[in-house]
Amino acid sequence: MNAVATKPPPENDLNERLAHSGLRLTPQRQQVHEVLREKMDHPTADQVFLRAKNKMPEISMATVYNCLDALVKCGMVRQVTLDRGATRFCPNMQDHSHFYCDECGSVYDILQTISPADAGIRLPRGFRLKNIETNLHGLCPDCAAKAK
Repeated sequence: MNAVATKPPPENDLNERLAHSGLRLTPQRQQVHEVLREKMDHPTADQVFLRAKNKMPEISMATVYNCLDALVKCGMVRQVTLDRGATRFCPNMQDHSHFYCDECGSVYDILQTISPADAGIRLPRGFRLKNIETNLHGLCPDCAAKAK
């Protein structure tokens, strides 16, 4: 598996996706989306709030939550839940898995190359698979080097 270095769709896609979901592009939604695109580091809602507040001081935590919900609803961002930790947000909408460093808590996108058939998944009749989400745990290169 390889790390995914893919940037999310261009910002102009955001307006179209929101409109398709019956939502409009607001400065707050645009700012939250830009925050997610800047670092691609799977921030929590609290982290998104702190970053957005640096550029838009009047934004509230409730607004950030509403913006994140809208971005998830329109398919521009996905929620990532790792164990019992806080939900994180990922703007990479390509099929991929996540690697969680158990030491530092960083989350990395990992290219997913296994198809459902290759994984030996046989669904009961009538079921339809939409996607496979896999979370891998271990040590990132920096933490692995420190552990030696």
